[in-house]
Amino acid sequence: MPRITTKPTGTDWERVKRDAAEDMPVDDQSGPYDPSDTAAVSAYWQQATITRGRGRPPVTVKRPTLNMRVDADVLEAFKATGPGWQTRINAALRDAVSHGVTKAGA
Repeated sequence: MPRITTKPTGTDWERVKRDAAEDMPVDDQSGPYDPSDTAAVSAYWQQATITRGRGRPPVTVKRPTLNMRVDADVLEAFKATGPGWQTRINAALRDAVSHGVTKAGA
């Protein structure tokens, strides 16, 4: 005969309500400190360091945002090269500037 085991499937809200009604302290020691101990919470956050998560890292010189119109086929050609297509457009424009191609009709 198979043995049936029951696992907790979520929060025991009846226990939470019962403990809250009795003003019981939080019974969770899985974290770095006892959340019921105000001094421990304060000490933890005083020494905590916040690290930057995902996203673009900070730069010393912020590039301006630009809205410009380009031919659809040119845009599609750059996008087809995969991620980083905007950086490649910037590199192409930088190359054009360094070769003196900045005058109209040049």
